[in-house]
Amino acid sequence: MSVRIALALSILLGMTGLANAQSQEKASAILAGGCFWCMEPPYDKTDGVLATISGYSGGETQNPTYEQVSSAQTGHYEVVKIEYDPSKVSYEKLLEIFWPNIDPFDAKGQFCDKGPQYRAAIFYGNEEEKRIAEESKKQVAEKLGKPVETEILPAAEFYPAEDYHQDYYTKNPVRYTLYRYGCGRDARLEAVWGKPSG
Repeated sequence: MSVRIALALSILLGMTGLANAQSQEKASAILAGGCFWCMEPPYDKTDGVLATISGYSGGETQNPTYEQVSSAQTGHYEVVKIEYDPSKVSYEKLLEIFWPNIDPFDAKGQFCDKGPQYRAAIFYGNEEEKRIAEESKKQVAEKLGKPVETEILPAAEFYPAEDYHQDYYTKNPVRYTLYRYGCGRDARLEAVWGKPSG
Protein backbone atom coordinates (compact mmCIF):
# COMPACT_ATOMS: atom_id res chain seq x y z
CA MET A 1 0.00 0.00 0.00
CA SER A 2 1.42 3.36 -0.97
CA VAL A 3 1.97 6.08 1.60
CA ARG A 4 -0.61 8.27 -0.15
CA ILE A 5 -3.31 5.58 0.02
CA ALA A 6 -2.50 4.82 3.65
CA LEU A 7 -2.70 8.53 4.49
CA ALA A 8 -6.00 8.91 2.64
CA LEU A 9 -7.46 5.89 4.48
CA SER A 10 -6.26 7.26 7.80
CA ILE A 11 -7.93 10.62 7.14
CA LEU A 12 -11.15 8.95 5.98
CA LEU A 13 -11.33 6.71 9.04
CA GLY A 14 -10.64 9.67 11.28
CA MET A 15 -13.45 11.66 9.67
CA THR A 16 -15.82 8.70 10.00
CA GLY A 17 -14.99 8.41 13.70
CA LEU A 18 -15.61 12.13 14.17
CA ALA A 19 -18.94 11.90 12.34
CA ASN A 20 -19.99 8.95 14.51
CA ALA A 21 -19.03 10.82 17.67
CA GLN A 22 -20.99 13.87 16.54
CA SER A 23 -24.02 11.76 15.63
CA GLN A 24 -24.29 10.44 19.19
CA GLU A 25 -26.97 12.62 20.69
CA LYS A 26 -26.95 13.86 24.24
CA ALA A 27 -30.04 15.34 25.84
CA SER A 28 -30.83 16.51 29.34
CA ALA A 29 -33.81 16.65 31.67
CA ILE A 30 -34.20 18.65 34.86
CA LEU A 31 -36.43 17.22 37.57
CA ALA A 32 -37.17 18.27 41.14
CA GLY A 33 -38.14 15.61 43.64
CA GLY A 34 -37.22 16.98 47.02
CA CYS A 35 -33.74 16.19 48.30
CA PHE A 36 -31.52 15.90 45.23
CA TRP A 37 -29.37 13.21 46.89
CA CYS A 38 -32.35 10.86 46.65
CA MET A 39 -33.10 11.56 43.00
CA GLU A 40 -29.70 10.51 41.64
CA PRO A 41 -29.76 6.73 42.43
CA PRO A 42 -32.73 5.63 40.30
CA TYR A 43 -31.28 7.38 37.25
CA ASP A 44 -27.68 6.32 37.78
CA LYS A 45 -28.74 2.70 37.33
CA THR A 46 -30.77 3.41 34.18
CA ASP A 47 -29.28 2.28 30.88
CA GLY A 48 -28.76 5.28 28.62
CA VAL A 49 -28.26 7.78 31.44
CA LEU A 50 -24.81 9.32 31.04
CA ALA A 51 -24.66 11.45 34.20
CA THR A 52 -26.73 12.86 37.04
CA ILE A 53 -25.85 16.24 38.53
CA SER A 54 -27.43 17.62 41.67
CA GLY A 55 -28.14 21.33 41.52
CA TYR A 56 -30.53 24.25 41.66
CA SER A 57 -32.98 25.67 39.15
CA GLY A 58 -36.04 27.88 38.86
CA GLY A 59 -34.85 30.81 40.97
CA GLU A 60 -33.70 34.38 40.58
CA THR A 61 -30.26 34.47 42.19
CA GLN A 62 -27.27 33.71 40.00
CA ASN A 63 -24.85 31.02 41.20
CA PRO A 64 -26.77 30.28 44.41
CA THR A 65 -25.16 28.38 47.26
CA TYR A 66 -26.74 25.54 49.20
CA GLU A 67 -27.12 27.82 52.22
CA GLN A 68 -29.02 30.38 50.13
CA VAL A 69 -31.28 27.82 48.48
CA SER A 70 -32.00 25.96 51.72
CA SER A 71 -33.08 29.25 53.31
CA ALA A 72 -35.89 29.41 50.69
CA GLN A 73 -34.96 32.97 49.76
CA THR A 74 -33.77 32.47 46.16
CA GLY A 75 -36.78 30.75 44.58
CA HIS A 76 -34.70 27.77 43.46
CA TYR A 77 -35.70 24.13 43.62
CA GLU A 78 -33.30 21.34 44.50
CA VAL A 79 -33.10 19.46 41.21
CA VAL A 80 -31.23 16.73 39.43
CA LYS A 81 -30.03 17.27 35.87
CA ILE A 82 -30.06 14.01 33.95
CA GLU A 83 -27.82 13.79 30.90
CA TYR A 84 -28.89 10.92 28.69
CA ASP A 85 -28.63 9.27 25.29
CA PRO A 86 -32.10 9.49 23.70
CA SER A 87 -31.29 6.58 21.42
CA LYS A 88 -31.15 4.38 24.53
CA VAL A 89 -33.64 5.93 26.92
CA SER A 90 -36.59 8.19 26.17
CA TYR A 91 -37.83 11.29 27.96
CA GLU A 92 -41.04 9.34 28.65
CA LYS A 93 -39.01 6.65 30.41
CA LEU A 94 -37.26 9.25 32.56
CA LEU A 95 -40.67 10.47 33.71
CA GLU A 96 -41.84 6.91 34.36
CA ILE A 97 -38.89 6.64 36.77
CA PHE A 98 -39.57 10.10 38.24
CA TRP A 99 -43.14 9.61 39.42
CA PRO A 100 -42.75 6.60 41.78
CA ASN A 101 -39.78 8.37 43.40
CA ILE A 102 -41.82 11.37 44.57
CA ASP A 103 -44.98 12.12 46.54
CA PRO A 104 -47.13 13.74 43.84
CA PHE A 105 -49.72 14.95 46.37
CA ASP A 106 -47.45 17.18 48.48
CA ALA A 107 -47.53 20.84 47.41
CA LYS A 108 -45.38 22.00 50.34
CA GLY A 109 -42.24 19.93 49.78
CA GLN A 110 -41.30 16.27 49.83
CA PHE A 111 -41.43 13.93 52.81
CA CYS A 112 -39.74 15.51 55.86
CA ASP A 113 -38.32 18.38 53.79
CA LYS A 114 -40.80 21.22 53.57
CA GLY A 115 -40.45 24.53 51.81
CA PRO A 116 -40.58 25.80 48.22
CA GLN A 117 -37.05 24.55 47.51
CA TYR A 118 -38.22 20.95 48.06
CA ARG A 119 -41.33 21.00 45.87
CA ALA A 120 -41.59 18.44 43.08
CA ALA A 121 -41.49 19.74 39.51
CA ILE A 122 -40.73 18.81 35.93
CA PHE A 123 -38.81 21.49 34.01
CA TYR A 124 -39.52 21.09 30.31
CA GLY A 125 -37.10 22.26 27.62
CA ASN A 126 -39.47 22.47 24.67
CA GLU A 127 -43.11 22.06 23.69
CA GLU A 128 -42.77 18.32 23.08
CA GLU A 129 -41.38 17.77 26.58
CA LYS A 130 -44.18 19.94 27.98
CA ARG A 131 -46.76 17.79 26.17
CA ILE A 132 -45.18 14.57 27.43
CA ALA A 133 -44.97 15.93 30.99
CA GLU A 134 -48.59 17.06 31.02
CA GLU A 135 -49.76 13.73 29.63
CA SER A 136 -47.76 11.78 32.20
CA LYS A 137 -49.14 13.95 35.02
CA LYS A 138 -52.67 13.30 33.77
CA GLN A 139 -52.01 9.54 33.69
CA VAL A 140 -50.65 9.59 37.25
CA ALA A 141 -53.70 11.49 38.50
CA GLU A 142 -55.99 8.96 36.81
CA LYS A 143 -54.02 6.01 38.15
CA LEU A 144 -53.94 7.27 41.73
CA GLY A 145 -57.39 8.85 41.68
CA LYS A 146 -56.34 12.17 43.18
CA PRO A 147 -55.18 15.58 41.91
CA VAL A 148 -51.42 15.78 41.39
CA GLU A 149 -49.63 18.80 42.87
CA THR A 150 -46.35 18.34 40.97
CA GLU A 151 -45.57 21.43 38.90
CA ILE A 152 -44.70 21.50 35.21
CA LEU A 153 -42.50 24.53 34.52
CA PRO A 154 -40.42 25.96 31.67
CA ALA A 155 -36.73 25.17 31.95
CA ALA A 156 -34.65 27.73 33.82
CA GLU A 157 -30.94 28.22 34.38
CA PHE A 158 -29.34 25.20 36.04
CA TYR A 159 -26.57 25.64 38.61
CA PRO A 160 -24.61 22.57 39.79
CA ALA A 161 -24.58 22.10 43.55
CA GLU A 162 -21.37 22.03 45.53
CA ASP A 163 -19.05 19.05 45.01
CA TYR A 164 -19.90 17.43 48.34
CA HIS A 165 -23.52 17.04 47.22
CA GLN A 166 -22.64 15.15 44.02
CA ASP A 167 -23.03 11.35 44.32
CA TYR A 168 -23.67 11.81 48.03
CA TYR A 169 -25.28 8.39 48.32
CA THR A 170 -22.08 6.68 47.15
CA LYS A 171 -19.67 8.90 49.08
CA ASN A 172 -21.62 8.75 52.35
CA PRO A 173 -23.77 5.58 52.18
CA VAL A 174 -24.44 5.31 55.92
CA ARG A 175 -25.46 8.94 56.34
CA TYR A 176 -27.52 8.79 53.17
CA THR A 177 -29.37 5.65 54.31
CA LEU A 178 -30.05 7.15 57.76
CA TYR A 179 -31.30 10.38 56.22
CA ARG A 180 -33.56 8.61 53.74
CA TYR A 181 -35.01 6.35 56.44
CA GLY A 182 -35.37 9.18 58.97
CA CYS A 183 -37.14 11.34 56.41
CA GLY A 184 -39.72 8.59 55.85
CA ARG A 185 -39.20 8.69 52.11
CA ASP A 186 -39.50 4.99 51.32
CA ALA A 187 -42.40 4.43 53.70
CA ARG A 188 -44.38 7.25 52.09
CA LEU A 189 -43.50 6.12 48.57
CA GLU A 190 -44.73 2.62 49.33
CA ALA A 191 -47.93 4.05 50.83
CA VAL A 192 -48.58 6.10 47.68
CA TRP A 193 -47.36 3.70 45.01
CA GLY A 194 -47.82 0.34 46.69
CA LYS A 195 -44.27 -0.84 46.05
CA PRO A 196 -40.69 0.13 46.90
CA SER A 197 -39.29 3.08 44.95
CA GLY A 198 -36.27 3.08 42.68
